[in-house]
Amino acid sequence: MRKRSMIAVVGPTGIGKGEVAVALARWIPAEIVVVDSMQVYRGMDLGTGKLDPSIRSGIPHHGLDLVDPEEEFHVARYIQGMAPTVQAIQKRGCTPLLVGGSGLYMKALLDGLCPAPGKDPMLREQLFEEGRQKGPEALYARLQRVDSMSATRIHPNDLRRVVRALEVFLVSGKPLSVWHRQTIPSVEKDDIFLIGLTCSRDLLYRRIENRVDRWVASRWLKEAERLHRRTLSMTAREALGYRELFDYLEGRTDLENAIRLIKRNTRRYAKRQLAWFRSETRIQWIDVGNRTPETVAQLIMQDVITGSDDGVTSPPYGTRPTRQRPLL
Repeated sequence: MRKRSMIAVVGPTGIGKGEVAVALARWIPAEIVVVDSMQVYRGMDLGTGKLDPSIRSGIPHHGLDLVDPEEEFHVARYIQGMAPTVQAIQKRGCTPLLVGGSGLYMKALLDGLCPAPGKDPMLREQLFEEGRQKGPEALYARLQRVDSMSATRIHPNDLRRVVRALEVFLVSGKPLSVWHRQTIPSVEKDDIFLIGLTCSRDLLYRRIENRVDRWVASRWLKEAERLHRRTLSMTAREALGYRELFDYLEGRTDLENAIRLIKRNTRRYAKRQLAWFRSETRIQWIDVGNRTPETVAQLIMQDVITGSDDGVTSPPYGTRPTRQRPLL
């Protein structure tokens, strides 16, 4: 097998990326770099999908538990820490195996960080308040007027990204889309292999719902109770799943409805993730179906070694397939 400078495994939440990455890392000399905007927080374990330490055993993992949940964290801090980590892995003669579903973080690590101005806390809070009062549609319409290109890349209900795009424009007077064209590469990647994991929508939704049920039956509620007693950052407080449990703990809903909302919102998040990754033409998709992580890892290895198309599929849910250059 020709050594790759990097391998990335991406896909929606609940698809089993972490388990596949661990299985793949047991085939090749690789260290895993977790590319996830929420797994950086210590103590936020079950609800962010961190693998159990027993599964990670023997495989170095980077990008986990970087900060306490009281701290705000953003993509620039992630790149500052993980870009040198990727380079160090390569110097050790190993392959960085990037795994995660945070599209913005993955893109920044692979292609560089946009040099747009940093956050303005007061302005950002004003924009969030406007979004809460008028609804995300009003902010999105405002973004369409000042930065139509960014608006086409952001879901109208993705309030955080809409706020960030407006913030950049209001602070700098320049659209975020213009700043993106000035992006500076983060790491050397002369030979990268991108794999996307997918499956039927029905199967993915069943995976998501079953996982939520397992987590709730385990220790997730106790984890949420511990976190609820702390003064969390805005990002941590709004983490998918936790915010619904916090509403339950504060008496705004019952547990049954909180669980229903977690499942619904996670399904919607998975759809947004797939929409993000569908725009990345470098990805080759593998339908995991009901295969075990070990079997999926073997399929990836077959593609890396032989360049065959066994198991490689079109992008998820009927999007137009793309052919990449030969793998060898």
